[in-house]
Amino acid sequence: MDPYDEVVARAVAQRGVTMLVGGLDTGKSTLARRITEAGIDAGVMVGYLDADVGQSTIGPPTTVGLRLCRSRADLEALARADHLAFVGSTSPQGHLLPLVSGARLLLDRARAAGADLVVVDTTGLVSGVYGQILKFHKVGMLQPDLVVGLARGQELEPVLGVLRRFYPADVVSLDVHPDVVPASVERRAQNREDSMRRYFAEQLQRWRVRPTVFMPALPALFDLSALDRIVVGLADGKGQCIGVGYLEHVADEAALRLISPVADAPKALILGSARLEEGFRARQVDLRNLFGSD
Repeated sequence: MDPYDEVVARAVAQRGVTMLVGGLDTGKSTLARRITEAGIDAGVMVGYLDADVGQSTIGPPTTVGLRLCRSRADLEALARADHLAFVGSTSPQGHLLPLVSGARLLLDRARAAGADLVVVDTTGLVSGVYGQILKFHKVGMLQPDLVVGLARGQELEPVLGVLRRFYPADVVSLDVHPDVVPASVERRAQNREDSMRRYFAEQLQRWRVRPTVFMPALPALFDLSALDRIVVGLADGKGQCIGVGYLEHVADEAALRLISPVADAPKALILGSARLEEGFRARQVDLRNLFGSD
């Protein structure tokens, strides 16, 4: 049997949590979809948990997304998340805590909804210290039963070695499928822009925003214009992220306005570390610099 077919069959048979690990453009999302399809065909409710904040399959970039798949129709509408966790950046670096905690939150939501199998797609950050730290803590929080590494050469050996030494999960390494075609940096950036543009193509709502609704809290005498077009997560006050929006500074009123496709007004907002430029390209910003603090 083809090794990819073996992994798909194994993931569906044992249920539980399967996590996919690999560098950029190694076919993680394609394999996640194959496992999800096979689970649906076997009569299993599958939670597809997308923790790739840059090349999002579920929900907009800057978020971790969960899609509960009971049928092929659910899978065809994969971009529409059932649950979101806001990370606030299109890169995991500097955002490991919200990325890992958000993934854990959505795993709990998948289980509470009755998902027998959860497939976790991850970011392409696998090399160096940050790659090892991220995967180490993500596996520690999610406790997967099966970890599948999609490798080019020996690039995954350091991180897979760490996971084998510290955790009881079965760790399997596969060569990247020959049909996988790497995307250029420009193509990946365009994918992010297209995904963000599609998200904001829905009917948009606009709300005035009080400066007291943010996490982190704004400093005293803060210049609100610094938040123009900053991406924010919309919180419902019950521990859930109900969507994403961006801020618009209204200069003649010295005020902020929230723009989002979410129909219901949020109770609070989480400041992200990305600013939407024209064309919906996200540029990373450092909130510490904006706030003038450590």
